Amino acid sequence: MPTQPADTNYILRGSLLTFHEDPDLKGEKAYTYIEDGIVLISAGRIQSIGPFETFQHLTAHPGFQDYRGHLILPGFIDAHCHYPQIEMIASPGKQLLDWLQDYTFPTERRFQDAEHAGQIADFFLSELLRQGTTSAAVFATVHPQSVDAFFEAAHQRNMRMICGKVMMDSLAPEWLRDSAEQSYLDSRTLLQKWHHTGRQAYAITPRFALSSSEAQLQLAGELYAEFPDCYLQTHLSENQEELVQVRQRFPEQRDYLDVYDRFGLLGERSLFGHGIYLNEREFKRLQESRSQVVFCPSSNLFLGSGLFNLKGFQEHAMGYAIGTDIGAGSSLSMLSTLAEAYKISQLQGVPLDPLKCFYLATLGNARALKLEDKIGSLAVGNEADLVVLDFQATPLLALRENRAQSLAERLFAMLMLGDDRAIKATFIAGEKLHTRA
Repeated sequence: MPTQPADTNYILRGSLLTFHEDPDLKGEKAYTYIEDGIVLISAGRIQSIGPFETFQHLTAHPGFQDYRGHLILPGFIDAHCHYPQIEMIASPGKQLLDWLQDYTFPTERRFQDAEHAGQIADFFLSELLRQGTTSAAVFATVHPQSVDAFFEAAHQRNMRMICGKVMMDSLAPEWLRDSAEQSYLDSRTLLQKWHHTGRQAYAITPRFALSSSEAQLQLAGELYAEFPDCYLQTHLSENQEELVQVRQRFPEQRDYLDVYDRFGLLGERSLFGHGIYLNEREFKRLQESRSQVVFCPSSNLFLGSGLFNLKGFQEHAMGYAIGTDIGAGSSLSMLSTLAEAYKISQLQGVPLDPLKCFYLATLGNARALKLEDKIGSLAVGNEADLVVLDFQATPLLALRENRAQSLAERLFAMLMLGDDRAIKATFIAGEKLHTRA
């Protein structure tokens, strides 16, 4: 019989779901589901999981939490979002390039004020916790203080976050541009300050090909080569007009991805948001370089950018991550984001299985971020970032869940009908940082 460690924080009882593999590849062998289980948290990590009867002698522990009727999962992971854009979420009527000029750049200008950046970082992280999201890959602005503010707020909460200063010396108004050399120096300083500080990690962050000069992209590649264990995040093939301008700006490159490849920006820790309009060569090169593409369904629909080519990824046997892309994305909820992904999959005749959806938001995204040894599953030894879902959170959700005939049906109802009200509690490294009133 398992014993109780002296430093146990919490003992959580409820239904447990965790993934070991992609359900598309392994079916029912891809996950473990325990109808009445226990997660034992010790020193911020998962000490043990198993059926309740194995641990029932621990119910008198002061940290025992009874979540029967609820589902305990690894915390959700968002692989692509912009924390400054939470201020301008739901700004209407534009496609990508006009939307950046009219809404994004004026909003991001305010982040030259460190106090303002800190206030928005606090708000953003609190919202993530309300949505059950425990880790994210995040864009800041061109201002170094926007990165410091974000990491300080994340470090205070002990959240595992990835963030980087946007590198942008072109396209934007002069008052929001940096320079190639200064962006390199600022990024390097921030990287050395924050990468591996607590649970923080740095991402070299050229916004996208049109917003950086060749000199800036070159320096971004040099920085990436110098610090290969950090991340690289940017955007790729999001919008048709964007593709036209990239071809005009870089006529010597074979395609959009080749621009980044030329400067050494591909690799297994490279995250490319969107990737809607990929050609055959780009699919193969992404696969060869083990670079990651992040599907941002809500944003793609909101801006009218296009439909992510799920068939293409399926045909090339390639994985992908998923992100909210706030603030073009219309919700920080991974549940809502996955619901939009399902609708896009339906339009292409390749419907997403609900188990696949929950895999993407947990272990799938953890693997894309090379963090599966730390987060993304209920594996013993992993950091105890957890979310508790309430299937009775709303009358409609309860009605549908009570008529579900399988785990897949219950999960699908949660995807379609769940929102922040369905997040009963969120745990960060074994500490409960959010609970629904």
